[in-house]
Amino acid sequence: MRLLIVEDERRLAVSLAKGLTAEGFAVDVVHDGLEGLHRAGEGSYDLVLLDIMLPGMNGYRVCGALRAAGNDVPILMLTAKDGEYDEAEGLDTGADDYLTKPFSYVVLVARVKALLRRRGGAGASPVVAVGDLRMDTATRRVYRGEDEVVLTVKEFAVLEQLAVRAGEVVSKAEILEHVWDFAYAGDPNIVEVYVSALRRKLGAGRIQTVRGAGYRLVAG
Repeated sequence: MRLLIVEDERRLAVSLAKGLTAEGFAVDVVHDGLEGLHRAGEGSYDLVLLDIMLPGMNGYRVCGALRAAGNDVPILMLTAKDGEYDEAEGLDTGADDYLTKPFSYVVLVARVKALLRRRGGAGASPVVAVGDLRMDTATRRVYRGEDEVVLTVKEFAVLEQLAVRAGEVVSKAEILEHVWDFAYAGDPNIVEVYVSALRRKLGAGRIQTVRGAGYRLVAG
């Protein structure tokens, strides 16, 4: 599941990104309304956390523009403002839910998961299949044929980035950005460590290295 956080309070944005990444989500962060509109319009996100008071373009306008363009991604509005008028305006522009700062992180996660469940619906399949490899994103379990493969949270997140783009080359930078967070300042070779671990568990030929470009998940 990919989430986009559009929030100009950088400390809050980093905190939310780290927490939601720990929950197993792939998280992108931007701090400007115009950039948020561009990223939400171009990316295949499962949910957008959208602050209202943003530079460039406020959250109401971002939400309205996405809906006018036919984008039905679930949007959870975040704001320091409170009151019936603000909530009504947010929902009128097409937001799916509304949360006033300061909020409980537990409540935020519950709202996010509820919106994702609502979007999925009873008939939606949470399973991503690549050859005999199956990833159940709802239960966060992975199977190779009939055998379950036990992965850590980070291993699952790296594999999910490769699986949703199976057959395509995914760069190391893209994996770092989605699985860790935009402010990650550690060794970028950490991606290689997790890819190596996945190869040991899934089979060496499952993840191909495309020299100078990134990695590609194949059916095997």
